[in-house]
Amino acid sequence: MSLEVLEQLEAKVQMAVDTISLLQMEIEELKEKNDALERDAASVKESRESLEQENAKLREEQEAWQNRIRSLLGKIENVE
Repeated sequence: MSLEVLEQLEAKVQMAVDTISLLQMEIEELKEKNDALERDAASVKESRESLEQENAKLREEQEAWQNRIRSLLGKIENVE
């Protein structure tokens, strides 16, 4: 009877070891996915910052053009 109990215990221990191994592999996969997502997030952040800088530059250029146009329209109005 004790041999039977020992075999059951051995089977349970083996199942536990197998489960732990599978969980460790899953953890490694999740770590790799997390690293990839962190790299993607950093890339997206960098792109967003670049676009925000470009947007600010274009807004400044637009404002400069609007000021020049207003100035020219003012000069035209003074001529008439």
